[in-house]
Amino acid sequence: MDLRQLNALLAVAEHGSFSAAARALHTVQSNVSTHVARLERELGATLIDRSSGTLTEEGEAVVARARRIQTELDALAADVASLHHEVAGSVRVGVIGTTARWLVPPLMESMARTHPKVHVVVLDATTSSLLPQLESGQLDLAVVNLPMNDPDLISTELFEEDHVLIAPRGTDLFGRTTIDLVELDQVPLLLEPQGTGFRDHLDARAAEVGATLVPQAEVDGMRLLASLAFQGFGPAIVPASAAPGLISTEWSRIPVEGLQRRAVGLARRRRGLPSAPARALRDVLGEVIITAGAHEPGIHPTIT
Repeated sequence: MDLRQLNALLAVAEHGSFSAAARALHTVQSNVSTHVARLERELGATLIDRSSGTLTEEGEAVVARARRIQTELDALAADVASLHHEVAGSVRVGVIGTTARWLVPPLMESMARTHPKVHVVVLDATTSSLLPQLESGQLDLAVVNLPMNDPDLISTELFEEDHVLIAPRGTDLFGRTTIDLVELDQVPLLLEPQGTGFRDHLDARAAEVGATLVPQAEVDGMRLLASLAFQGFGPAIVPASAAPGLISTEWSRIPVEGLQRRAVGLARRRRGLPSAPARALRDVLGEVIITAGAHEPGIHPTIT
């Protein structure tokens, strides 16, 4: 088993076919096929279904390990470079969309200034999408909703944020200065689907105060949900970062009483040492949270 064989398998998994993998690796298809076949012989298992080009169950297991190996190799090169007092290499960080709006611009600016040789790749996605990619090694770090329920990941809380209600003009709630959660009993709302952390938190707290949240529509994606509320499709409960403190005559931004603040944190894999670029980004991220977060309405930095 050698790295060329693992890289060939990863390329087929990521690009969907032997021919596409060969193009990505700048080689010929026969080389890719040979490397994968040798790996299969050594492991005594078929890793790719040749009729469909998809990974077998054994192939999925090997790819998961191979991605972790590749991540460690990238970290090794970056760590050696950092010993020469220069942090260089790549770091891949996922950020939930509502937070990315205000966090990513100052983060990228600060990284470019303090670590110009670090290449930062940012993925904007939901927590449920980011965590599997973090666990598999496709991401180095991820800014996600807390709490997490994954024993292979650990997190550090970054900040808490208030809950607000976006009430479009024309709804009964428009113009309110504050509202209690119990007042939203049976009021049709735009909500995330059940099973998402944010929705489950809302439902649990509503049940505690004797209220039932009724979905006018369920939208998987906080930024889209907030956008629909801004456009007048209905009221929605969202985290503060999804509703920047802009003045508008078309909707009201109303603090919701009776809800605990949402916690957002930085997650990483429990096993393995983060690479030098990942550690550098982690440190810069903490500084940006404290400085930029203090100016965002409803955001309360908790990192020290």
